Amino acid sequence: MNSAFLREALELARQGKGQTSPNPAVGAVVVRDGEVVGRGFHTYGGTKHAEIRALDEAGQRARGATLYINLEPCSHEGRTGPCADALITAGVSRVIAAMQDPNPRVAGEGFSKLRSAGIEVELAPEFAAEAEKLNEEFVHFMRTGRPLVTLKTALTLDGKIAAPDDNRGWITSGVARAHVQQLRHNADAILTGVGTVLADDCLLTDRTGLPRSRPLLRLVADSLLRIPLDSRMLTSSESDLAIMTTSAASAERRKSLEDRGVRVLTFDGPGGRTDLRRLVEWLGEAKYLSLLIEAGSMLNWSALDSGIVDKIFFYYAPKILGGMESLPMAGGKGRRRRTDAIVLNGIQVHPIAEDEFAVEGYVRKEL
Repeated sequence: MNSAFLREALELARQGKGQTSPNPAVGAVVVRDGEVVGRGFHTYGGTKHAEIRALDEAGQRARGATLYINLEPCSHEGRTGPCADALITAGVSRVIAAMQDPNPRVAGEGFSKLRSAGIEVELAPEFAAEAEKLNEEFVHFMRTGRPLVTLKTALTLDGKIAAPDDNRGWITSGVARAHVQQLRHNADAILTGVGTVLADDCLLTDRTGLPRSRPLLRLVADSLLRIPLDSRMLTSSESDLAIMTTSAASAERRKSLEDRGVRVLTFDGPGGRTDLRRLVEWLGEAKYLSLLIEAGSMLNWSALDSGIVDKIFFYYAPKILGGMESLPMAGGKGRRRRTDAIVLNGIQVHPIAEDEFAVEGYVRKEL
């Protein structure tokens, strides 16, 4: 096995990020006699899977060639025919993959079909962790039926996200804010609270300008439908906005929003608040693979306390606000004992800009 070719397949797959949901990002490289003769990566709008695009480019040179790919070729009929069948027809002699497909409809069946046709199949375990990370939203969804929920925030070194009197300006740099846009681009949906809308009149859009497989779904938790009808969130809506509320909200207010093309979802939760767990279930039913939360202190804690958060991405600025009135990243009641603290695993620290960094980690789930 030539690791460089599998590395190239992974890099090709990354080019499809944001363009494949609800499918995974896949890159494929066809190699004949040590030379790359075909390349491809998947985009949902293009319908053709990475393997097919690589085979198309290779043509007759695919016969007797080796396919390098980051994910097991599919074996079932979807919008396109099974890629395993196409590889067999093309006469590929060997397939080297970074990981098995976690989709229960595949889950080794693609490899079995290839082997039955006499094609040599090899897994590259040294690339498995990288391949799973590349498609972590898809892998999580296939294993749980729920979107991967990421809590993102920008904060000072002492854990503050807002000052008590004046919040003009930004906590983090323009470099960090541009990085956030990439997180939004990779997400299927984004959630904030009505308090953030009232305070910032935010848009919560993907401003990368990069193509997407579907619009970023913007969500607002608003238990009493207080969102202003002239807010930028509403006036910019193009069937990409949903408000999550409770049965206590005004029916008249609901109609005003629905007349503007906004979806209004009634998810009653404890304490008169919206039910975040039900929201995650609803997103899963609609095959949204990922949810990014960009909210204020109270909603951040509600999300953490409810157990819906799977990972965090915190941007730290070299600043200190101090004081008891500056808002912490997560407010609410919090945990009353150290032994009850929410624990994170798999911590990674990413340099962002000079003196700025981000912390990425995964919430340890109780079994």
